[in-house]
Amino acid sequence: MSVIVRDVSKRIGKNDVLRNVSIEVDPGTVVGLQGINGSGKTMLMRAVCGLIKPTEGEISIDGQRLGADISFPPSLGMLIEAPSFLGYLSGYDNLELIAQIKGVATREDIRSALRLVGLDADEKKKFRAYSLGMKQRLGIAAAIMEKPKLLVLDEPTNALDEAGVEMLKRVVAMAASTGREVILSSHDGEVLEELADRVYCMRDGAVVKVRERS
Repeated sequence: MSVIVRDVSKRIGKNDVLRNVSIEVDPGTVVGLQGINGSGKTMLMRAVCGLIKPTEGEISIDGQRLGADISFPPSLGMLIEAPSFLGYLSGYDNLELIAQIKGVATREDIRSALRLVGLDADEKKKFRAYSLGMKQRLGIAAAIMEKPKLLVLDEPTNALDEAGVEMLKRVVAMAASTGREVILSSHDGEVLEELADRVYCMRDGAVVKVRERS
């Protein structure tokens, strides 16, 4: 599955939050988005996920246009902004509830995703008692449990300790090695340098520089 963003702009009120953005994501590659808060990274990710409609331009997933041929990418896992789950359920129970919506992830898929992010599927602790790092790990597990072809992770290193960052690197590398596309934003330049095949640097809603892995 390939993702092509072509000349996408988004205006909210009088503000241009995206300005003529073009990026491409090929199977088996990791694309990084780098920039300060308000640079347009999250807005671009929301557009790719079908959560907002561009004012101008086009986003296509395997040749199908978002908002015209399809409403959302057909195989998508995403973590955008802070993960939100039901506070009175355990991590496993939260993921099982989400999995029932599409009926794609099996119980073993859920347990496997939790293992990958370093959480115990049999832990009875409720989500409301989770630390910030555990909440972030659960959000990553939710994004990967259906083994999506497109994985979109917005600042996934937030609240993660050093071990958590290493876990994230393994998850992203594994996704790319199995032919999936990954779009990853991070303030951590080292993470992007290590993981991304291509980094789009953004400022004021526009791509101002592109770095290719040497």
